Amino acid sequence: MAYRARIIDKRINDLMEISGGILIEGCKWCGKTTTAKQHAKSFIEFQNPDRQKEFEQIRDTRPSLFLEGEKPRLFDEWQRFPVVWDAIRMDIDRTGATGQYLLTGSARPAEGVTMHTGTGRINRVVMRPMSLFEQGFSDGKVSLSDIADGKDISALNEMRLEDLADYIVWGGWP
Repeated sequence: MAYRARIIDKRINDLMEISGGILIEGCKWCGKTTTAKQHAKSFIEFQNPDRQKEFEQIRDTRPSLFLEGEKPRLFDEWQRFPVVWDAIRMDIDRTGATGQYLLTGSARPAEGVTMHTGTGRINRVVMRPMSLFEQGFSDGKVSLSDIADGKDISALNEMRLEDLADYIVWGGWP
């Protein structure tokens, strides 16, 4: 299936130009991994059961090995091996380079795991489920910011109420 461009892609590109790493947070199945892979040249999927023992050995002996690979490097479900956070932070401090790392996860690390905040090194973005525009159900003439700003959008809305109700129930998953 072809990748559907997301509104957040521009934000990710902009942040990659100014920070060493980006953490993409959001609910399960909103497209974090798929989107991050569009921006990455290499990746590790920490949820891969075939590699758990290998990952545990790296975690326990030399976490910097996780960083080896073409940049930008993606760590999917990074919270399973939170030691990667500090390894990334230290590498960003060492190199000073931008756009090196992407992290995705729909959960937080386990309680009691102490990590540096990542401030100044790793920027956070929240990804939401696909909008009607991203799904191709809307032409984008009407936006939530227009509604919040009190703009009259009644003439722009060409959707039938029944269709809108179907789209709301649909859920917005990719």
